[in-house]
Amino acid sequence: MSTSDTPIVPEAAAQPIAESIAEPVVEAAAETVAETVADAAVVKAPEMTPSECARQLKDRFPALFAGSAAKPLKLRIQADIKERAPGVFTKAVMSAFLRRHTGTTAYLIALTKAEHRFDLDGQPAGEITDEHRQVAQEELDRRRAVHQERRDQEAQAERAHRDKARADERAAQTQQREAQELQEQKRRNRAQLLRDFEKTTLTRANFCVLKGLPESDLDRVLEQARKEAAEWAASRPAMADSTPPHPAQPAPRGPRREAPARRRG
Repeated sequence: MSTSDTPIVPEAAAQPIAESIAEPVVEAAAETVAETVADAAVVKAPEMTPSECARQLKDRFPALFAGSAAKPLKLRIQADIKERAPGVFTKAVMSAFLRRHTGTTAYLIALTKAEHRFDLDGQPAGEITDEHRQVAQEELDRRRAVHQERRDQEAQAERAHRDKARADERAAQTQQREAQELQEQKRRNRAQLLRDFEKTTLTRANFCVLKGLPESDLDRVLEQARKEAAEWAASRPAMADSTPPHPAQPAPRGPRREAPARRRG
């Protein structure tokens, strides 16, 4: 087509056409930017912890989560929570919370005793199957067995500790008694050595050879024996300083009287 064949659009008519083309493009670009900003906000937002998730669930759905006793949850309760509280809980945090919540001992006990599951409003929402009850009961039995085994081990360890303490105490008492007996025997030996030395007619050297004692130790041992003898004498109760009374002397007899003569009839 030649230049002469190209239709000439008046400037006034070309302006509305340009605006009609540009407006959808600008709106699309604006929506793209808004979505990008929203996605960035979601990525930067800190992940909710399971504890915070539990707190918020109690505030939003107290009939199910805020009671004193645990209630078995309706199956696929996560979808109901997402519908009732859109965008509040991520899938990851909900999964973490539900694993922890449904794994508690209180929840397992409730699962074995309750007749129904419950929805977010605390209303019955389906029966509990025998299979689910059995699984919960088996887990409870396993936990009780583990707990009992731990208690038995602790009791056994406590008994072993107590028995060892008693044995150590008896051993210490025996050792102390044997040490005391040994010291007493040594004291008696020193006392006997002192008595023998005071009576002997042997020379010091021969006396020490007879007793199997180095002569250099003789004076030390004798001095210790004399000191122990003095301490022993001082520890004895003082005897009364009195002499025993003399035996009673028979009373002197007076002159013997003759019996009166019997009269003869």
